Amino acid sequence: MSFRKDFVWGAATAAYQIEGAAYEGGKGRSVWDAACNVFTEAVIMVASYLRRVTVEYEMSVLRFSVNWPRLMPHGTGDVNPDGVRFYNELIDELLKAGIEPYITVFHWEYPYDLFLRGGWLNPDSPKWFEAYAAKVAQLFSDRVKHFITVNEPQCFIGCGLYKAEHAPFLVYPPEEALTAWHNVLKGNGLATRAIRANAKGKVKVGLTIATDVLMPVSEAEEDLVMRENFVLRGDNFFNNALFTDPAILGKYPENLAEEFNANFTYDPDDMNIIRCDPDFLGLNIYHGKYVTADGKGGIRTVTPGMNMPYTDMRWTFTPECLYYGPKAFYERYHLPVYITENGVAVSEWLSEDKKLHDASRTEYIRSFLAQLKRAAHDGVDVRGYFYWSLLDNFEWKEGFSKRFGLIYVDYNTLQRIPKDSAAYYSALIRENGNNI
Repeated sequence: MSFRKDFVWGAATAAYQIEGAAYEGGKGRSVWDAACNVFTEAVIMVASYLRRVTVEYEMSVLRFSVNWPRLMPHGTGDVNPDGVRFYNELIDELLKAGIEPYITVFHWEYPYDLFLRGGWLNPDSPKWFEAYAAKVAQLFSDRVKHFITVNEPQCFIGCGLYKAEHAPFLVYPPEEALTAWHNVLKGNGLATRAIRANAKGKVKVGLTIATDVLMPVSEAEEDLVMRENFVLRGDNFFNNALFTDPAILGKYPENLAEEFNANFTYDPDDMNIIRCDPDFLGLNIYHGKYVTADGKGGIRTVTPGMNMPYTDMRWTFTPECLYYGPKAFYERYHLPVYITENGVAVSEWLSEDKKLHDASRTEYIRSFLAQLKRAAHDGVDVRGYFYWSLLDNFEWKEGFSKRFGLIYVDYNTLQRIPKDSAAYYSALIRENGNNI
């Protein structure tokens, strides 16, 4: 078993989580900046702009996001020259080091000025996003060839506007949450076309979603579970079909309004905008849950045993999700797949030798990539893997309490110390995963 010869290996970051300088360089406010006036952990995020990334660990790609209000302080209108300069310098530094940049256009940094105008509920919001995406393409597509329009709408809508778990920490009624979701889908469709239309060369445009991976407890139930991975159950924005079916197939799950108990309607012609034929599908997969047949044609969740390991996020250690997840999505949509995020937070601290010996993270990487390799062997068109995250960072509502990085960050001094897992990951890259 092996990965394709042109398989890309890298790491992922997000603007708000690593850039710092929240109120410098002409940047406008985002909903997370506003939230951090209350949730004070983020106020101490004073790290300077990310100027360059080490090539010592032989990664060929880096995924990063553009901070919308850093580029366009008010969300629309004038472009911030300091923001343009920063991202140009970052892109040029990466290319100089032989690292290919993958840009995420939107990774939750929604402009606060647009939020005050209704945000994703405003019927003009898809056009706002289209104009922003067009500007990103105009500015950077002469050097950047891969663009991801949105990252995890499940989180910035489902958690941010429905469950009050992320900024702006609101609880919309189901009808309003679905309206916001629908506008994101329209914005995604318009943005996909805008990037292609404004690109200065040949580009690939995809999208990234958060996943809810179901895994069979026995191979005899695999076909059932593959189908059930996309069945909408309840008011669950994390359903695997809720974003990708409209964007790729041009239709919502049939029982959408019923499961959300919502009076949700939309113009059917909107699907002509929403369906956008992405070039690839980005999957963020961290864990999954085992299910078994319920004897009635459906499934039921299997309670984890007492020996099930849990990460510092209280997520189950289930490497098989990196087999069944990509397989389910590839069989449904037949699009090239990138694992745009996969990684682990563990409780850790420096040893007496001032190094970080993270054996559990090394085992996580090995175990999960072995399953991804199995998926590739079984015919899934897997194009690349981005470990989350390059370095310890601000983990949203968790503040600085969760460490996912390959590189340890001392938040008092901002000293960066590579962990043992970084060296292990580098060795995997060198052999294209053949030594897993």
